[in-house]
Amino acid sequence: MNATLRRLSTVVMVMFLALMVSTTWIQFVQAKSLNEDPRNVRGTYSALGRDRGPIVVSNGDPIVTSVPVDDNFKYQRTYSDGDAGAAAVFAPVTGYFSINGSITGMERYANSYLAGEDDSLWLDRLQNLITGEEAQGSSVELTIDPKVQKAAWDALGDNVGAAVAINPKTGAILAMVSKPSFDPNALSSHDGKAATAAAEKVLNAKPQVNSIGGEERLSPYGPTINRTINAIYPPGSTFKLLTSAAAIEYDGMSPSTQIPAPNDYQLPGTTGDGGKVRNFDGETCSTTGQMTLKDALRISCNTAFLGLANTVGKDGMQQMFQDFGFTDSLEIPMTTSVGVYPGLSDSATDDSAARIALSGMGQGDLRMTPLQVAMISAAIANDGDLMEPYLIQSVRDSDLELVSQTKPNRYKSPFSSSTADALTEMMVAVVEDGSGTGAQIPGVQVAGKTGTAEDDPRSPTLWFTSFAPADDPQVAVAVVLENEGQSTNETTGGALASPIAAQIMQAAISK
Repeated sequence: MNATLRRLSTVVMVMFLALMVSTTWIQFVQAKSLNEDPRNVRGTYSALGRDRGPIVVSNGDPIVTSVPVDDNFKYQRTYSDGDAGAAAVFAPVTGYFSINGSITGMERYANSYLAGEDDSLWLDRLQNLITGEEAQGSSVELTIDPKVQKAAWDALGDNVGAAVAINPKTGAILAMVSKPSFDPNALSSHDGKAATAAAEKVLNAKPQVNSIGGEERLSPYGPTINRTINAIYPPGSTFKLLTSAAAIEYDGMSPSTQIPAPNDYQLPGTTGDGGKVRNFDGETCSTTGQMTLKDALRISCNTAFLGLANTVGKDGMQQMFQDFGFTDSLEIPMTTSVGVYPGLSDSATDDSAARIALSGMGQGDLRMTPLQVAMISAAIANDGDLMEPYLIQSVRDSDLELVSQTKPNRYKSPFSSSTADALTEMMVAVVEDGSGTGAQIPGVQVAGKTGTAEDDPRSPTLWFTSFAPADDPQVAVAVVLENEGQSTNETTGGALASPIAAQIMQAAISK
């Protein structure tokens, strides 16, 4: 009998111990992940049952607020006062807060502040506990300048694409526009069925884009994808800036260095016409077959940069790409996609001399986000120091007391100030009398670079990246038009993307 009781006691003790361990594991170890699980509707009810903090732009105007309502949730998350058109301008940044558990954009990545649950707000939470007052979220002030944001939105027009503007001296993101966009108010409806229907409509929407031969094809990215940070494209000739930087920094070249510029270039390790690459529209860059590095960038000579990348070599090209941090993801605080380069990415394992050469002109197994292309210009504009991009300027509690403020932080230094000066000289030439004259601004010296990237089977993707004023940079910009080119002189990055960049820069420097 005693042996039986001992065994039973042991079993009971083990069961109690298992219960204590499992309870502790759930309540403490898994608490955060369970609270953040989108299937946990209790968290949604709790979040919408309190006065969630507003999201404001740099002039202090709120673009997201919580409005009291008479339903089970108490507060309705509202974007741009419910104006669908105005809300779409900021939607890729703000994201949306759905009662169905989906939270995106800044609503997700700044959630701890907006919900008033961040560790830095412990004193406020303690005060609310003592006084019994309703908990309130903190306001999150973004670096987005509404004037620059609207200028970028208007300038992009009906194009499928994106535009991003950065303060090169601080890394503050001044504009972040992605088209097509959506109305976050519809996705944040308190009517569960209506919110689900609106979400399905937006999530399943893929814009049609041009393709070679005129056939319409669907874009790989829908309206809820923030194209500035989560869409990757072949950068085309904008990447010639990085190729030039590597040649100057590692091989001691200068803007006046003479480099080969043949009519066609035979890719290393290939034979026959299949391995030959020609200049855009079959043009001749130089009657002598030689030209300066500055002139090669000015007119965007493809064959010159194929040879230049081959001269720099795999190690140098890969090193410069890594020195920019393009193989790493950033938290701005939204998570950015990483770039793709031959030999540095799982999707681009072929780093043969031919693939490296193709990368010199921004083609082949090479993909970048618009933010990364803007970061190239920003580093050049800031004397070779690349500042870490960020979207949150400050956070204030419900009493408007400052909780936190972002301090500019140097992210990388990919090249020297002398290399930056040389690249600036070359980029100014591009805009003054080269392929990027469409970016000219009266009375302001602009530095820029065009890009027209083949993107089979879709038609060319068009680019322009720049900064201004060239002698005292206040803004760095990247514009991408997804598959908007038709391989003609009238539909290049210089013709269509550069005027858009000019409007964005002008809005930024005329504040």
